[in-house]
Amino acid sequence: MLQAFLQRIVNSGGRVEREYGLGTRRTDLLVIWPILPDKGERDISQTGILPDWPLQKTVIELKVRRRESLDAVKAEGLAQTHDYMDRCAAHEGHLVIFDRQPGISWEQRIYREPASYQGAVIEIWGL
Repeated sequence: MLQAFLQRIVNSGGRVEREYGLGTRRTDLLVIWPILPDKGERDISQTGILPDWPLQKTVIELKVRRRESLDAVKAEGLAQTHDYMDRCAAHEGHLVIFDRQPGISWEQRIYREPASYQGAVIEIWGL
């Protein structure tokens, strides 16, 4: 569902790449978007071609918490996200944790938390 939502957003010039081989330690989602020049350029959605502009790359790592501690899921996810950012030369990283623990309220489940891992800023999103 997240990929479908993101695809609708980036359809006007960017792209969303996803992991196909489970367990290959590749990023779950990689959003690639052109960094548009200031003024005078036409809308890239009219051409359907990605120009030779610099690209913004954003890694989105998805985790599901079932029985593990939240700290353990965050630690593993931050390490993975950082590794993927490094391999993809990404500018941004986001770790999305879907919490499937029974008995947790929505107030505890939904949050946004800035984190840092080996110098990289990574946003953690709880859902």
